[in-house]
Amino acid sequence: MTRTYLCEFGSVADCERGIVAFRDLGARNLEAYLPFRSPRIEAALAGKRSPLPLWTLLSGIVGALAAYGILYFTQNVDYPLDVGGRPTHAVAAYVPITFETTMLFASVAAFAGALVLCGLPRLHHPIFTVPGFERASVDRFFVTFEHDGTEHGEPIVAVATECGALRAVPVNLEEGAS
Repeated sequence: MTRTYLCEFGSVADCERGIVAFRDLGARNLEAYLPFRSPRIEAALAGKRSPLPLWTLLSGIVGALAAYGILYFTQNVDYPLDVGGRPTHAVAAYVPITFETTMLFASVAAFAGALVLCGLPRLHHPIFTVPGFERASVDRFFVTFEHDGTEHGEPIVAVATECGALRAVPVNLEEGAS
């Protein structure tokens, strides 16, 4: 049975120690809520690399190919014009529109991808209903994770206490604290 746990820590060192211990215990989907950015905790979480740069690159390439293809088709295949003996396929004339379309596609993909990856627009998260969670923006460090374990979570509480957790409780992220 998979359960979600919330652990509250009083310092960065305890939080980092807890994250490493939970990962060693087999925890998944670790997430930290901190009052300030901490490179130590980010390193301990060691999250997977975001697919956003790849999405942006691929969208930019699609935009460039689409713009160049449309320009080539309209000026060389569909309606070629012989103006003053100039070639119909003038690459230098295609560069500005191709560049602008590349930037348009890439920026739209980056914006939309960031929204999708962040789970936005979500104005409320059930973790906000946990009593005391508001201190995550003041002076406490919270970690949530999923663990396949016993019904009552004794190993989790014991490991959290060893690492300096102020509290470790199972939560139901569908409704808030349980």
